[in-house]
Amino acid sequence: MSRLDSVQDKGNDNDNPEPIRLDADQQPTTGGSQDDEKQPSPYEKAHHDNTHAERAREKEEAREKSQENSDASNKEASTDDQPAGGYDATPVPRAPPGWTVKIIFHRATNLPMADINSMSSDPYVLAQINTDMPKRHKEDPLLRMRTPTIRRSTDPEWNFEWIVGNIPSSGFKLKARVYDEDPNDHDDRLGNVHIPIHEINDKWPGIQEQPFKIMKRSGSKRAYAVRAVAACMSKAKHLHGDLYVSVQLLGRTDIDNGGHVFTVGPQWWIRHHAPMLGRIAGRKEPDDDNGQTEKEKSKTERYNFQANQIQFRGPVPDGLYHRYVEFRPFVKQMFTSSGVRGWVLSKALHHQHARVYNFDRTTKWGHFPQGPCKEMTQAFLDLVHYDEGGRIFTYVLSLDALFRFTETGKEFGIDMLSKHTMHSDVSVYIAFSGEFFIRRLKYKNKPPPPDAADTGSVSSENDEHDHHHDGANESHPPNDLSNGPPNDEPPKDPAHYQLVIDNDSGTYRPNAKMLPLLKKFLAANLPGLHIQTLDSQKDAEKMGRMKQAQRDRKKKEGDHIVYAQADASSISSSDEEELDALEQSAQDEEASEPGLAHQLKQDAGLKGKARLEQWKQNLPGHTRE
Repeated sequence: MSRLDSVQDKGNDNDNPEPIRLDADQQPTTGGSQDDEKQPSPYEKAHHDNTHAERAREKEEAREKSQENSDASNKEASTDDQPAGGYDATPVPRAPPGWTVKIIFHRATNLPMADINSMSSDPYVLAQINTDMPKRHKEDPLLRMRTPTIRRSTDPEWNFEWIVGNIPSSGFKLKARVYDEDPNDHDDRLGNVHIPIHEINDKWPGIQEQPFKIMKRSGSKRAYAVRAVAACMSKAKHLHGDLYVSVQLLGRTDIDNGGHVFTVGPQWWIRHHAPMLGRIAGRKEPDDDNGQTEKEKSKTERYNFQANQIQFRGPVPDGLYHRYVEFRPFVKQMFTSSGVRGWVLSKALHHQHARVYNFDRTTKWGHFPQGPCKEMTQAFLDLVHYDEGGRIFTYVLSLDALFRFTETGKEFGIDMLSKHTMHSDVSVYIAFSGEFFIRRLKYKNKPPPPDAADTGSVSSENDEHDHHHDGANESHPPNDLSNGPPNDEPPKDPAHYQLVIDNDSGTYRPNAKMLPLLKKFLAANLPGLHIQTLDSQKDAEKMGRMKQAQRDRKKKEGDHIVYAQADASSISSSDEEELDALEQSAQDEEASEPGLAHQLKQDAGLKGKARLEQWKQNLPGHTRE
């Protein structure tokens, strides 16, 4: 998928030089003085000295300001000799509150046929909003949204809503690309629609279900060729399609700073399934044993791998802003796609992300038009399977409040994915990242136990009192509790559960001081859920103890998940070790253990063969068997 144009940074008004000060009845001096007379008057000499002193003072102030900015941007690196990256304190540019608009993608008509066999398409819309507002950094991700896929239709109807906040009065440009979903190959683009909105005010009438012609020049030539042939053989008269879109003004955005655009809603979740990745990782769907032997189960159990996305309500707090950490020389090349090695690694991780978060017929969707609610929290608990099996998850929270996560663990195969880098789709800036797990409380109306206290603190000062707890409200794990897994169905009330979340991410190394902000944001989007945050450094002992209890529970209860890795010595939960192994795989495609690069090579070969066969079938005079 080609990259869309990004919004470029504007200069900051504070970067302009200070105006030249004028003395009474005198002209400003803008350059070196010209000595028209060999002997200047005392007045001219005094004026020259004052001007020279003023310039020296301005230069000194500029130098000090530059030094302050440099010190601020490299504070961590210079103080603790840490690599560049991590928490970024760059503020969001100040702007007045913008406008909230609702964009509705109603339907499309007369789309081309991308699938020759079914003579139809599986269309979806990938939308992007561009504004003239400055960004904190030019690498900030674009504001995008994807509609669900409509199966086997050239006249799809989505009626998909996208509510966006802080649209500036200067308007925006909506770019909508219509694609045909093809999970076995690349998605074919069916065309583009560009909708410019030049100005917004309280009297702006909006757009009401208006058709926009789909531009064909960037679409799939094969799909349009098939439609042209179909049009010649039928009564169809038109060869162009239309996308019907509405844009409604909802009013001013209720926010203090209108410096960045964000997704307000609706809230939704997506569950992705990848059987091929399930076989690579040994991930099997839970099923009854039915008295089968291990050999029989290995043949009949269905492999699958689950990846999840939840769109929370924005905006993400301004303090949640982190950049990748340059803990290895190749990391910057990987995130910027610079150099041959960086391009290979970046391409590999983009490919991993597309495979893990793959859209196909098994992909599940859910929507919550009313916003964050109890049902949304229940959907989250369903995605993580409540407290079953002692699962631990890796997550990334994007700057547009998109929460991505998959199950992980130390026994997870590193050849399959590279944790936070993969989840972020190699994004330079994110909001937060780490790991989390779920525990079920015995009593929903009592405080959680001290090892899972709902305090949101980032230290473990009360650990010494843990052994004095009377166990009045135990949790599972680590304790055995009735009326829930592994023997009974889990209770559905979110008040029975606690989310324990940390900042354990070597790729972005989120600042532990921002954990209270993260907790507040999650509490607003997952109402009813108990939330505890852990500092991966200060709470390392407690965090290790709690995660070990999760792993022990997984071994005891079992969840039909087997993680396989040929070389156990290369397994680690550290991002540094994972990326080192990924780099080695990219450099050595002939390694005895097939790595990611070898897997990519195989995928590319299969795709190339498929495209060659399609090309042969479309040649004039080709006879199909």
